[in-house]
Amino acid sequence: MTDRNNGKTTGRDASGRFTEGNPGRPRGARHKATLAAQALLDGEAEALTRQAVKQALEGDTTALRLCLERIAPPRKDAPVTFDLPRMETARDAAKAAGAILEAVAEGDLTPTEGAHIMALVETYRRTLETTELEARVAALEGGGE
Repeated sequence: MTDRNNGKTTGRDASGRFTEGNPGRPRGARHKATLAAQALLDGEAEALTRQAVKQALEGDTTALRLCLERIAPPRKDAPVTFDLPRMETARDAAKAAGAILEAVAEGDLTPTEGAHIMALVETYRRTLETTELEARVAALEGGGE
């Protein structure tokens, strides 16, 4: 291991990995360079924004893109509308899955949207199934007394 200013207080072994009991920097802690940059920028947000807008208006395409991304950021997700049968039992999930596949096939949903909705249906199905099983177990345990 090479000599360092902080000597043996790094909590790392010879290969550079953290030793047992030393997980490293706490989650959410910021690096010194990040903290220094934030300190420099504190109070300058308005001036920097004004300069970016000025450059965008003068034709700087990078500044223009930056400004537009702040005004109207790219949509990550959008609501979708399609018919989905009501699910009251785990068995109803098969009908819902069929409706999702049909919506994808007809172009009402993209395959990615369909996959995400199918995952929601599957999670809900498991929840319904677990609830049904709990009710059955409770009935069996209550009936045996």
